Amino acid sequence: MPAASRAAVAGPVRNRLTRASLKALMEALSRSAHKGSIYKVYLVGGGTAVQAGWRDSTIDADLHADRDEIFRDIQNIKERLQLNVKFARPEDFVPPLAGSEDRHVFIGKVGNVSYYHYDPYAQLLSKIIRGFARDLADAESFLASGMVDGENFRKLVDAVPESVYAKYPALSRQAVLEVVDAFLSGRK
Repeated sequence: MPAASRAAVAGPVRNRLTRASLKALMEALSRSAHKGSIYKVYLVGGGTAVQAGWRDSTIDADLHADRDEIFRDIQNIKERLQLNVKFARPEDFVPPLAGSEDRHVFIGKVGNVSYYHYDPYAQLLSKIIRGFARDLADAESFLASGMVDGENFRKLVDAVPESVYAKYPALSRQAVLEVVDAFLSGRK
């Protein structure tokens, strides 16, 4: 593929997501939302780390929503703010943890959009499994901040049935439990 074509597909170099640009993104999404509807938008990954103050910036704004229509103007918003935006949630990469829908952490409301940190337990599992240095630093922050309790986290991961791993062919239950145990025991 010619360099010009690769650049068009990859898009221009964009700004890193900071607390200020995250706030601008949240405000822009809220302004573009249908006025007669109520939405929930979830920060995932680096967005949680930036909003919580664990790091100054991240490359992408990883988002999830209860209704995709909230993202109807996302192309214009990301161009105007010069941000990378991705749609992702932990369950795209790791098995779901029971009760996830009840563990989202409320951040605030802008207009008719409520913003949350996606379930910190699910985010922690995803970070540990990915295992990059930045992910492991964020994983430590989930525990240090009190967003996640290590003992409850281990119980939730242990409760994931073997059959669920069929949807995640790169993972095995045993390997996941070993990685989780190694991470938790390395903290003591």
